[in-house]
Amino acid sequence: MKKLAVIILNWNGINLLKQFIPSAAGHTCGEEADLIVADNGSTDGSVEWLKENWPQVVCLEFGRNYGFAEGYNRAIEHFRDYPYTLLLNSDVEVGEGWWQPLLRFMEGNPDVGACQPKIRSWRRPDYFEYAGAAGGLLDRLAYPYCRGRLFDKVEKDEGQYDGAVADIAWASGAALMVDTALYLRLGGLDTRFFAHMEEIDLCCRIHAAGRRVCFVPDSAVFHVGGASLAQGDPQKTYLNFRNNLLLIHKNLPEKTGRRRTFVRRLVDTAALMMFLVKGDFGNVKAVWRAHRDFPKMAREYRDFPAYDVLRSLPGSGRRILLDRYLFLSKKDKD
Repeated sequence: MKKLAVIILNWNGINLLKQFIPSAAGHTCGEEADLIVADNGSTDGSVEWLKENWPQVVCLEFGRNYGFAEGYNRAIEHFRDYPYTLLLNSDVEVGEGWWQPLLRFMEGNPDVGACQPKIRSWRRPDYFEYAGAAGGLLDRLAYPYCRGRLFDKVEKDEGQYDGAVADIAWASGAALMVDTALYLRLGGLDTRFFAHMEEIDLCCRIHAAGRRVCFVPDSAVFHVGGASLAQGDPQKTYLNFRNNLLLIHKNLPEKTGRRRTFVRRLVDTAALMMFLVKGDFGNVKAVWRAHRDFPKMAREYRDFPAYDVLRSLPGSGRRILLDRYLFLSKKDKD
């Protein structure tokens, strides 16, 4: 059995496969790693094209669309014999030797449950990419940000995060390597999130299980980003606001989570007002829907951790709203 399964989830993404499978297959398939495409019931000829042109790529066909979280959960369960799994978005370009530093680091550090490479922008290769950059963090109110990205401000990669491996709060789902057995033991991605922040929630549970999450700078990939929903899309706003509240609720002791989500909902109201002032009524409605639906979904969670894991995460001491909008910072300072 090989050590690593690199899994790309596909649904009607033939154009992305044609663009990025050549680099993924050419720089992944070998003695230690397999490249796998798990297909969510595509009807655009993706599977047929893949089998005809890239027979070295393993193809797992589900026959229906299970979505992002459940699709990956089913694929990883199916390939559970690989000690390590790397979830790779279909819009990521990779280069020679891209996965080896991640695998070697995981093998040499059994206290690590997940890690990510440096994620640069495919459109602007000298800059970090929004979704992950040089590793994810959560601030005091559990707002996500990155080493290399603060809200909408993305830094140019000038080697400022190179060198030593860094402990982070969360690793990006664009290129996320996990300990397969740990992933399965923790239940994988939470399918109730549907999309956005599933990997952050997973990483919180990895931390709660006593394992580390790390950024490995010797590996780099290039991510297009926004292939499903672009920044500013009301549906993306809805999912981000709703799921951020769910993440706080389920990863804190019950009473602590109630207090924290109450404060977050007050702060989120300021975002709603900002959208209102701008005349962005689609996103006004998105935030309102997120706050309407959150309490209903929160009732589905019955088990809560015994301690506040979010307070112990890297970057949790910051208040990024103040840093970004009061102190006008454009970069991570940790």
